[in-house]
Amino acid sequence: MSSVVVLGAQWGDEGKGKIVDYLAQKADAVVRYSGGSNAGHTVVVNNINYKLRLLPSGVLFNDKTNVLGNGVVINPGVVLAEIAGMKEKGIDCSNLVISDRAHVVLPYHQRLDELQEEALGNHKIGTTKGGIGPCYMDKVARVGIRICDLMEPETFADKLKVNLEAKNAIITKIYGAEPFDYDTVLKEYLAYAEELRPYVADTGVVMDELFSAGKNVLFEGAQATFLDIDHGTYPYVTSSNPTAGNACTGSGVGPRFIDHVVGVVKAYTTRVGEGPFITELLDTDGPGNQIRETGHEYGTVTGRPRRCGWLDAFMLRYSARLNSLDYLAITRLDILDQMPKIKMCVGYKIGDEVLKRIPASLNVLAKVEPIFEEFDGWMTDISGIRNYDELPENAKKYLAKISDVSGVELGIISVGPNREQTIVLKELL
Repeated sequence: MSSVVVLGAQWGDEGKGKIVDYLAQKADAVVRYSGGSNAGHTVVVNNINYKLRLLPSGVLFNDKTNVLGNGVVINPGVVLAEIAGMKEKGIDCSNLVISDRAHVVLPYHQRLDELQEEALGNHKIGTTKGGIGPCYMDKVARVGIRICDLMEPETFADKLKVNLEAKNAIITKIYGAEPFDYDTVLKEYLAYAEELRPYVADTGVVMDELFSAGKNVLFEGAQATFLDIDHGTYPYVTSSNPTAGNACTGSGVGPRFIDHVVGVVKAYTTRVGEGPFITELLDTDGPGNQIRETGHEYGTVTGRPRRCGWLDAFMLRYSARLNSLDYLAITRLDILDQMPKIKMCVGYKIGDEVLKRIPASLNVLAKVEPIFEEFDGWMTDISGIRNYDELPENAKKYLAKISDVSGVELGIISVGPNREQTIVLKELL
């Protein structure tokens, strides 16, 4: 038996879906433990793109159990549309299990998300406006509606009535927007409940059965370390804990069940939405734009262009400590194939002071300058390489520096989007 947590070590969009899909070949179960439909994963198999928002990346395998844990917030319309889309492509989703303790995203969550962002103006967070934050707010305020409530028509009707009255008051009196009709929402969600019912279970029990049977389990993180509500660049973060510690809380297992933690790292850095970005390249026709266009750096969920910059290995070192990373999975190395010069941030400074930590204060962080180290590029196509020793020397020097600064051993190198475009240095399952 082995269990591995795979999570984003940067600001998301690192290619977690591809790494989970690759590792899932030897896994018996794939578990999502946080986030919601704001988490876009793209998996490429046989040159076919599968864009996932809620479904775990292991859904492409018919023989894997796929779990949406209690830490995930579920938009029923989105997950059912994904299931239907998978069925159209010949993918059987009968192996999906949804926690009865997961919270439900409702239409008023999405509307409040939109209205709150609009009201913030220049101070907006940059959310996907999918209602994820307001749903987690209700969860913490102990007024949320869970999947188990949705499964009980009378319970759901009662809780929806109370919540909708409160939310409509906010929507109309504070924001001046149109209220939601109770009967319309009730009818829509009761219909969703019947479609979802075959997938609903106590996933904590499902997990216990998997581990008791000695199965291999993959925990799939959504978003990434620096979007963590506690440890990210607050307030420009998500509303949950994507970090490794939440793999247990968000899935209903104890910490002793976790064997390894793998941090997925893009060979450069991107982020979507607002917030600090120390190594961001703001050019319109230089390396930043070259990275964006070569890497097709546009959001899976929103289509928004991602902000692009050089790899921040100093930030990665913080991520390694926070998540107890055992190994790094470096992705999108091939996007740098035609870069004659490549930079890497190996430290932060303010004036003449070299920092030993990442400041919590955004006011302080705004004064930070990156300390760069420059590398010669390899200027050759590496997408067909399957053995680490065959990589160009300049690519290996770059990778070695990432490992050295972060203090984490290299485990996987991805040189393309397809499953087979993967160099494995450490077998984890």
